[in-house]
Amino acid sequence: MTTVTIGTATATRIEEFYRADWDAPAFFPDWRKEDIESHLGWMVPDHYDPAANALKLSIHSWLIRAGRRTVLIDTCIGNHKPRPARPKWHLMETRYLQRLKEAGVRPEEIDLVMCTHLHADHVGWNTRLENGRWVPTFPNARYVFTATEYDHWTAANAKAPVPPFNDSVLPIVEAKRADMVSGDHHIDDLVWLSPTPGHTPGHAAVCFGRDGAGGVISGDLMHSPLQARYPELSVAFDTDPAKAAVTRRTFLEHYCDSNTLCCPAHFPSPSWSHVKRWGDGFRCEPAST
Repeated sequence: MTTVTIGTATATRIEEFYRADWDAPAFFPDWRKEDIESHLGWMVPDHYDPAANALKLSIHSWLIRAGRRTVLIDTCIGNHKPRPARPKWHLMETRYLQRLKEAGVRPEEIDLVMCTHLHADHVGWNTRLENGRWVPTFPNARYVFTATEYDHWTAANAKAPVPPFNDSVLPIVEAKRADMVSGDHHIDDLVWLSPTPGHTPGHAAVCFGRDGAGGVISGDLMHSPLQARYPELSVAFDTDPAKAAVTRRTFLEHYCDSNTLCCPAHFPSPSWSHVKRWGDGFRCEPAST
């Protein structure tokens, strides 16, 4: 667990797990062996396992304290969730809530839960199992979803069941704890959304802070720092790979050489970095803050 102070806000990384589970050529359809060979010096051991040809990704949330609000962003996979299609995620048991407690926050103290998008590894702890029912894990929180994202998964679920949507999103709506907002919605002057479509239609980054001292939770805009070096490198499960690539480059251009800390969803600890230019691409330079 690591915490960074950004202006008057703090961001704490709450990790669920971190391991080399992701076959690189399957993850990146445009994967080329020569792309990685020149980067082994910095990709190994934190981001890539050459023996397994596997990417090492972290699954974690960000706990933001900004002003009077305590905000949890992206709630990982969750315990007891049936995910037979992903055996390593199936019916998991982790210490996630204990780690949240170790960060000084109880579930009932969370004011807002914000999901950059509604994939399984970003919504799981929205709910917990209680007497056979999925109920909100954070009972006093408002859960913020973009309307575009919610509508996309509502339509998909109508065609074929989407388990994470049914056990981690719909129970929040049924409990009347959900707020459907636009992709550029402002919670207040310290926390707001910025639309970053491509990975999913309603994907949004979460921005926080002010006065030149801010951070941005980029969600699945990037899974690996290799995508900063090669912004055109999209993942197999992007809804619109071409749009994701354009959004990624636009995002990196916007934050390049700025004071804003970029906090991706899947980079290992400490995870926050400054975006710097690197040839015709970029690099995520770990911040010492």
